[in-house]
Amino acid sequence: MKTYVIVGMLLAGMATPALAAEYYVAQNLSSHKCSIVTHKPDGKSMTVLGSDAFQTKSAAQQALKGMTGCKG
Repeated sequence: MKTYVIVGMLLAGMATPALAAEYYVAQNLSSHKCSIVTHKPDGKSMTVLGSDAFQTKSAAQQALKGMTGCKG
């Protein structure tokens, strides 16, 4: 029984970070190219476009398509 509890806790621990993933639409300040990143930019070399993080990569991609000011 103890083994099942330990295995369950390990599986839950590995799955939790994947559920909390956030995506940001960021712009490189020198090249003005935009991309989707999984960490919040610090504002020194990249800046966040938009106001919030996106819960899915597809939502971030949709937002990126609608943003102006990005070089292709």
